[in-house]
Amino acid sequence: MRALEQANRVRLARAELKRQVAEGEATVAGIVLQCPWEAESMTIADLLMSQHRWGRSRCRRFLMSISMLETKTIGSMTERQRKELAERLSEGYNGAVAA
Repeated sequence: MRALEQANRVRLARAELKRQVAEGEATVAGIVLQCPWEAESMTIADLLMSQHRWGRSRCRRFLMSISMLETKTIGSMTERQRKELAERLSEGYNGAVAA
């Protein structure tokens, strides 16, 4: 029962986090840098796709540009990876592929 309660707590907290990102109340860069407990085991792709106009294709292109797997969890990222990801997002990644 405790495991189920914990799973529900995490699921609800993640849903709230994703809602905040979708509504512009929080940024993916900020979440990645802070790494709150509810985001630790969340995949980076899941968090990126909670942004407005970010689908699977845009997410894949972005992650390929920084050599990161979609299945990488936020909690398993190194400090360098977090900073690079946040920097790239704050630069205003627009989904274009570099020539």
